[in-house]
Amino acid sequence: MTAKPKKAFPLRLEPALYEALERAAANEFRSVNAEVEVLLREALARRGVKVAPPEKRKRGRPTKNKNEG
Repeated sequence: MTAKPKKAFPLRLEPALYEALERAAANEFRSVNAEVEVLLREALARRGVKVAPPEKRKRGRPTKNKNEG
């Protein structure tokens, strides 16, 4: 199961806002990108905008292919 590629786009932020995002992300053990996604989903939910839940991604090491050494 391959996840769909994520949409990439440039985002310009004030340095103070980015620093606040970095701190919030670190507190939640997330990347800044993941923190932005979480915050956007929460904000949209508060406004009543329905967004499909993110695809569950496998965690950990990939399983070894039986055909490979």
